[in-house]
Amino acid sequence: MINNLIAQYMAQTETNCVTEFEALTSDLVGMRLFDDPLIGYAAADDDLFTIHQTDPLISHGLFELPNWWLADARTVVSFFFPFTDQIKAANSRDMNWPANEWLHGRIEGQKFINGLMNYLVTEMRNKGYSSIAPTRDPRFKSQTGHKGIASGRDSNCAYGSNWSERHTAFIAGLGTFGLSKGLITAKGIAGRFGSIITSYDYPATHRAYQDPYEYCNMCGACAPHCPPQAITFAEGKNHSKCDQFIDRILNKHRPYYGCGKCQMEVPCMSGIPESK
Repeated sequence: MINNLIAQYMAQTETNCVTEFEALTSDLVGMRLFDDPLIGYAAADDDLFTIHQTDPLISHGLFELPNWWLADARTVVSFFFPFTDQIKAANSRDMNWPANEWLHGRIEGQKFINGLMNYLVTEMRNKGYSSIAPTRDPRFKSQTGHKGIASGRDSNCAYGSNWSERHTAFIAGLGTFGLSKGLITAKGIAGRFGSIITSYDYPATHRAYQDPYEYCNMCGACAPHCPPQAITFAEGKNHSKCDQFIDRILNKHRPYYGCGKCQMEVPCMSGIPESK
């Protein structure tokens, strides 16, 4: 059912392309943002949700379980939309500053994801199933270092949120994490995630992995591509350094921001890399 609804939305919406009103440059009018998605399902009572809730490195005490968001939750649906080759190629040309194509993918791409989540929730409710998209709910809280971007931010608290699209995708069998903290899927690491929780009972997707970093071969190719040098083997990703660079982009291109250089021209850009 969800797969068909997503296909219907993609067929009827125009938000998967950059409009003339939105385009940062005229040559980007009509640019498609995403290729076809990956879709995964997790049982709402999967033990990994509880593990993630209690892991201080993931949520810093913020993460809420599916049945907190939806009392009769049965299934969590996660989806990954990979960016088109045009966006990835453009953002690979200059490794010091994000391409306009990537900025569109980050901002207009998120608008597309938000619209899809709203659509799925509405359609599932119309079919008689309780549904909610946590990141579209007023209760959603996110704490980051981005000035003017985060909601519910506490300046005295570390990074975290009460719902994580990447960790949900991991639980739903879509992929595992990389050194840059992105999630590596069968269609790569470069794209956007979304999710909904529903009372409809779907079979859970098999997780073809055990370790949270199983798909990452730790080649380290993402580290030298990071403009603020925020990725190292010793520390993984330094979110503070990353955020300082994102703030520079936001100050210049507001309301646009984004980077994605750690996802460009790396073995996991468009698929699962071979083991070293």
